[in-house]
Amino acid sequence: MPHIDESVTTEAKELWRPSSPETTQIHDFMTKVNNKYGQSLSDYNALWEWSVSQPAQFWEEIWHYTHIKAHQPYKQVLESDKVMFPRPPFFQGSTLNFAENLLYPANAPDENAIAVIGVTEADREFISWKELRERVRKSANALKEAGLQAGDRVAGFVGNHANAVVAMLAAAFDRRLLDGSNQKSSLQTALRSTTAKSHGSHAKVREIVSELSHLQYLVVFETAKPLDFDFDQVRPKNGKAVAYAEFQAAVRDEAAPLEFASLGPDHPVYILYSSGTTGAPKPIVHGSLGTLLQHKKEHLLHCEIRPGDRLFYFTTVTWMMWHWLVSGLASGATIILYDGSPFRPFDAEGGKGEMAMPRLIEELQITHFGTSAKYLSMLEQAALNPRKHLHRPVSLNTLKAIFSTGSPLAPSTFEYIYNSIHPDIMLGSITGGTDILSLFCSGCPVLPVYKGEIQCRSLGMAVSVFNYAGKDISASGEPGDLVCTAPFPAQPVMFWPPGPEGLEKYCKSYFDMFGPSIWHHGDFVRLNPQTGGVIMLGRSDGVLKPSGVRFGSAEIYNVLLKHFADEVEDSLCVGRRREGVDSDETVVLFVKLVPGCPSNISDLAARIQAIIRKELSPRHVPGIIDACPEIPVTSNGKKVENAVKQILCGLNIKIGTSVANASCLDWYRNWASEHS
Repeated sequence: MPHIDESVTTEAKELWRPSSPETTQIHDFMTKVNNKYGQSLSDYNALWEWSVSQPAQFWEEIWHYTHIKAHQPYKQVLESDKVMFPRPPFFQGSTLNFAENLLYPANAPDENAIAVIGVTEADREFISWKELRERVRKSANALKEAGLQAGDRVAGFVGNHANAVVAMLAAAFDRRLLDGSNQKSSLQTALRSTTAKSHGSHAKVREIVSELSHLQYLVVFETAKPLDFDFDQVRPKNGKAVAYAEFQAAVRDEAAPLEFASLGPDHPVYILYSSGTTGAPKPIVHGSLGTLLQHKKEHLLHCEIRPGDRLFYFTTVTWMMWHWLVSGLASGATIILYDGSPFRPFDAEGGKGEMAMPRLIEELQITHFGTSAKYLSMLEQAALNPRKHLHRPVSLNTLKAIFSTGSPLAPSTFEYIYNSIHPDIMLGSITGGTDILSLFCSGCPVLPVYKGEIQCRSLGMAVSVFNYAGKDISASGEPGDLVCTAPFPAQPVMFWPPGPEGLEKYCKSYFDMFGPSIWHHGDFVRLNPQTGGVIMLGRSDGVLKPSGVRFGSAEIYNVLLKHFADEVEDSLCVGRRREGVDSDETVVLFVKLVPGCPSNISDLAARIQAIIRKELSPRHVPGIIDACPEIPVTSNGKKVENAVKQILCGLNIKIGTSVANASCLDWYRNWASEHS
């Protein structure tokens, strides 16, 4: 029988309950739905059931409730809710502009209020709504002057600075543009980034430019002074390379107004790239309205973000959470951009480095703080309590919510946050992906937080759990694959470039397993029938299957964090089954020891195996445990399980460029050879 975690069969531990759910925006939304449609929805589960059973009505109400600013009204919300591939169009007939909705939201604060705060380890930049609009106007006019045409792509090699947001909004406001984040494009915006220590990017820019045969314009933001940049060495072969100030100065009509192009709902706004850890990344094209609707729904209803709130997410511009953060402007929030180390202290009082983010919350009065599960687990391992810090306690009184994603948040970290960070906040463990640029499961301000669980399946997202046979096992509490069974507007528009090949890849990526009516996302999850919460167990391609029993690597990681944080800094758990060699899969666990840890690996391995046997089951016990020097991760800090798994299984794979520390994979290749 599949392993069932104790949290499914016993009463889940409640860590937080909202004190006044009736004052939330989601409660207000539910009241409006009841009044308009004659419903008697009384709780979140009833609202979710209605949202996924009546997708056309639900998304129409989201359009109205979030105040989408359109140039032309829609003629039809959704033609059919039966098939997800080919992608069904939403809100046909409407036209709008993505950038306009972010720059001029219906509930925008006063134009002199702060819209963006740019932060480095040394500097602060406060930008009002009025100034942000003016900077976008100038940048957009410069793009037009440079000859940007319909269908061109604007790409960025940028840090998390205010100018990155300005450039994105300027590109999105005009003509028929795609804002790419990584690969080939017609205009490349480059940045020389700086924190307390300057990091020149000249060599990297030169490398990127040399590979972009269609590049016409390179614009360099000046983020460090003086700007020491050799433009001749980075100039595109058939184009120009200029500093940002020079780029703007070339505009002939400096007073040209900001005129927003009127575009269809599926007009591309972003190209995002999947991690591509074992091959070429998928270039996923996202439409303007689907992205806008989904983000506004999540911000207003699931995150309880209101005008004037201060939203922060510790992210780089290469992670989808950057785009999610920037869309906070559409809800009237102040967004905070941080470029620097999360561990560098901001004061001279001798504080530990881990205090950087808590001190930032205090200084900037952040209300909604987002980060990765890995960062929170590192704070937990350091036993940091910012409210009782040795040198100066940190006040986190403005904090309303903490969001965590990137990997499953361990149950012990849930308890750590409520015990050491803040006792009365919504801890929104969330999950979605680059593929949808949004969330499948999220936080909810009207529901309790249970240890180890994502609070709910998001409104309008018909999430279920399927086994390999395509049977819905959501109600059983058994682990399986996360799927979505109804269309939603944030489905990708296409893969780039357009054409039959991209369409085929699109279909294979999400609909190959269960057919055109079931989106298969690739996450391995379990639904708690008691609470409605979702337990993340890892990626489907990283599922461990010794003796046919399926479980996720997150279950192993949670045990290590709970019991061995003083000895194990990080870990990687994969399955090994070599064709023609192994009759069954062996669970292999690699542990990176805490520096200076005197642990004997044989003794440590025996203790780990004993605890896993006790807390999980004999089937979960790794057959091999060994120490490793480094854990491979992506640029966003996600563990690269699949690449290591394929190496151990003897497959000759090409490692993608998204593996940030790819050189460490040589150690795993040597290990596999020595343990053949």
